[in-house]
Amino acid sequence: MDQFVHVRTIIGIILGLSITHIVQGIVKLIAHPTKNKVYWVHLLWVAFLFLLIIHFWWWEFGLREIQHWNFLLYLFVIAYATLFYASAYLLFPNALDEYDGFKHYYYSRKNWFFGALSLTYCLDIIDTRLKGSAHLAALGNEYYVNLCIHILLCLFAMNTKNEKIHALLAIAFILYQASFIYRMYLLL
Repeated sequence: MDQFVHVRTIIGIILGLSITHIVQGIVKLIAHPTKNKVYWVHLLWVAFLFLLIIHFWWWEFGLREIQHWNFLLYLFVIAYATLFYASAYLLFPNALDEYDGFKHYYYSRKNWFFGALSLTYCLDIIDTRLKGSAHLAALGNEYYVNLCIHILLCLFAMNTKNEKIHALLAIAFILYQASFIYRMYLLL
């Protein structure tokens, strides 16, 4: 259990930085509303990523089932958590000087954002298997369908600049994530 505490600590630091980066980005928009043009679709993805990171942090509590940690597992979990920070940074870079607001930035970096997001779904398969067969079985077939659909939708988002599609995808991702969290943790 001491090894899990150590792993949980580093995950907490990385995910804490991810959340901090998102919150800082939002607060900068509030503090300096005229500095960069806000884009509503971008903000939907920010909301989704915030929800996803919080859920991931809770999801990783399942790692307590791993009895024997090794450096490779430790490295995997750190790399996986780091993808969330990279995604947060891709939504809120330190400067937008070379872009005409968040809309221009979002579409110029959408391939990187959705690439990182799809990679998190791919790595989730490994992460979930690490938590044991009972954990995986409890998730049922929805888990695999969910991952496949999310990966395919991320790849689709990489190949379109249609604002309505990006907005619908963000809303669908948020609604599904909220539904999944509700069904997994809040239903009695």
